[in-house]
Amino acid sequence: MPTAVRISDELLEEARKYSTVDHRSLTGQIEHWARIGKCAEENPDLTYDLIRDILMGIAELEEGEKSSYAFD
Repeated sequence: MPTAVRISDELLEEARKYSTVDHRSLTGQIEHWARIGKCAEENPDLTYDLIRDILMGIAELEEGEKSSYAFD
C-alpha cells in the first residue's frame, strides 16, 4: 500500500535529475536508491556494480527471462 513519506528538498531535486537521466519516474528513482541502499547495508562488501547486477538479475528472473549458465 502506498504511503506518503517526507524527504528533503535536496534529495527530491537530486532524484528528479537522476530520474530524467535514467528514464525512471521520480518515485521509481527513489525506490531504486532505497533498494540499492538496503542491499549495501545488508552486504557491505559488495560493490555498487555488483549490487546493480544482482538487482538486474532478480528483475529478469521475475519477468521470466531465464537461461542456463555453464560453469567452466
